[in-house]
Amino acid sequence: MQSTTPHLTDPAGTTASVSTPACIVLIHGGTLGRRVELTGHDLTIGRDDDNAVSVPLHTVSRRHARIFSDGERHCVEDLASTNGTYVNKVEVTAATPLHNGDLIRCGGAVFKFIEGGDVEALYHEEIHRLTIIDGLTQIANKRHFTDFLEREIARSVRHQRPLTLAMFDIDHFKNVNDEHGHLAGDRVLCGVAETIAAEVRREELLARWGGEELAVVLPETPIDGATKFAERVRHIIEETAFDYDGEMLRVTVSAGVAALAPGDTMQSLVERVDGLLYRAKEEGRNRVCGANL
Repeated sequence: MQSTTPHLTDPAGTTASVSTPACIVLIHGGTLGRRVELTGHDLTIGRDDDNAVSVPLHTVSRRHARIFSDGERHCVEDLASTNGTYVNKVEVTAATPLHNGDLIRCGGAVFKFIEGGDVEALYHEEIHRLTIIDGLTQIANKRHFTDFLEREIARSVRHQRPLTLAMFDIDHFKNVNDEHGHLAGDRVLCGVAETIAAEVRREELLARWGGEELAVVLPETPIDGATKFAERVRHIIEETAFDYDGEMLRVTVSAGVAALAPGDTMQSLVERVDGLLYRAKEEGRNRVCGANL
């Protein structure tokens, strides 16, 4: 007989079950990889312990959202939460049907909805994604960045091909968090990541290096081309307004750009680019500092 309560598992273990119902997986905020199976019964998400899915974040309301089945599909509705519930960045104002792969945001917590096909395999695929993808911005994380950059440095040295690295940092990001709240900061960070991602080619890699700092690895790109790329991104972000709850927020970015030099390691290249980024900050922000070999 199927249980009438959700089964909770973590990445280290699984729950034995005859069937594998749809589930939600926590990909940002709280215990990453936490899985909650949807057995057809209503469940609530909120900060209080009596919710089926308790997320102890101050940006999550005591009873934030409800997921339920209408007999044919799963839906989510907001429970008059303070910070709202969103599906794929669209605010939930009425019961909203869920589809495989949808991202559900409740305050500072982000869940992925998984259903259809082999749910167990999809879940483990999502756990693997958590090892290489940043759950908030949905771009590569620092671990994936370091692996990718190490490989590209080796390839660049072996074939004597150009390789450059660009790092971007959002100017006065703390002010955004202090004046508008951390959820507004999250929206701006995601917006900046999306803006840069639109300029990145398939063979390049955009990653979240840490906090509000983003990095782009540019294989086969000389320093002049990388500097033009960074300047283009800087200008686009300067001209872009990011919508947060009806308020249009504007930010700028500073950037450092450097090419791989003879004898460089990943650490020495990153340190040099980081130094150039720091110089851009010192010289007034909203600018790109690049260095030739």
